[in-house]
Amino acid sequence: MLQKSLANIIILLYLFQLINCQTKFYEPRQRFGHTAAVLDDNKLYMFGGYDMTSSIEYLLGKEFFYIDFSTPFNTKELTWEDLSDYYTLPSHAFSATVKSNRNNNTLFLYGGIIESTAETLVYRYDTQSNAWSTPTITGINNIRKRDLIGIIDNNGKMYLWSGMKVINEKNTNYVNDMLILDTINLSWGQGSTIGAPTARGNYGAILLPNNNIIYMGGYNGEELTLKQVYLYDIINDNWSIKTTSGIVPSGRSGFSAVLGLDGQRIIIFGGTTTVARNNLTIEDSLYELNLINFEWRIPKISGQIPKSRMYHKANVIEKYMVVSFGFGYDPPIESDILLLDISNNNEYIWTYNFVPSYNPDPSSLPSSSIEQSSSPTQSSSPSHSVNLLSAQQSEKSSLTMIVSIVGSLFAGTILLFGCFFIYRWIKIKREQKN
Repeated sequence: MLQKSLANIIILLYLFQLINCQTKFYEPRQRFGHTAAVLDDNKLYMFGGYDMTSSIEYLLGKEFFYIDFSTPFNTKELTWEDLSDYYTLPSHAFSATVKSNRNNNTLFLYGGIIESTAETLVYRYDTQSNAWSTPTITGINNIRKRDLIGIIDNNGKMYLWSGMKVINEKNTNYVNDMLILDTINLSWGQGSTIGAPTARGNYGAILLPNNNIIYMGGYNGEELTLKQVYLYDIINDNWSIKTTSGIVPSGRSGFSAVLGLDGQRIIIFGGTTTVARNNLTIEDSLYELNLINFEWRIPKISGQIPKSRMYHKANVIEKYMVVSFGFGYDPPIESDILLLDISNNNEYIWTYNFVPSYNPDPSSLPSSSIEQSSSPTQSSSPSHSVNLLSAQQSEKSSLTMIVSIVGSLFAGTILLFGCFFIYRWIKIKREQKN
């Protein structure tokens, strides 16, 4: 009887090891209305948002994760780093977030939709300690807003214009105000609204090199036009308006906007034009605004053009516009992360491969790869570099999987032998007793 029980236990433990070695790495759920911020120079931290796979919207749980952009990777084989154990905030969505300009490891989060009745408006996160905290802020502000974008200037001031004031879980209204949070001295202030545009949410906003914040589009009962854009001068605390020309995009909200690498153009992607969340077409999803003459154009694009998205996030990391999650795409077909190479103003390229600006050490590459890369004709070919990167990534992923499987099988074998020796010891003791 004892022998049969031990045999069953050994079989179950061995099967557990085999199943465990096939376990997937951490993979977050798809979402929209989330937060995405680049900290530590090369890590894209993401959390919050609404679930996009359910027919009923609900706030996602306490998932907190990042992608490391310091090494090459392919968006078809993403590696997510899970930090959920350090996430102590209530679940939330459509908040405003900025990175501190004093260092690269601190993030400030304001407002948004929140799951509880907590009155905390501002949270702070530090990557060095992996800890969230609630800073004590002087001045008066008891307004919680959502659907807005936070902009931080070189003096550490976070500008929070317009958005929807959250009265309670079911009641909101658009407000036209400019809250200013000093993230260094931890105090509240207000900016002028004289000449400001009409109140709105889910707009686009970018800090320009000339210390102006540009605001465009958005929603306040209908999608607002991009024929006009609005400039807020953070030095002189005043507003101005610019009328645009060229191929003006349709009015939209829920889109993303980033500053081009030369500081002279803004690139927008995605969004929605109706309350029913109808997705934009591929032809109507990507535009560029020239900041010298305020002329819109549709840039030349190559690569595998993705489906448009809404309520996503976009960050510039090295030479790429990095789009994360959103609503309106099919996850099994397209990656949660999109990469647009914006280094060439004459042609933007959608790509699956992220390649840091530094060159990898040739000695770390396989000998066959070194021989191929030393060929004059192949080294001058961008497609060859991409194929080489993909091969390296696949080889790395395969090696990692092999090591995991071998390690798990080895551990299972050790466990099997351990159980066998325990069984033998018990059997000998019983024989001695008899």
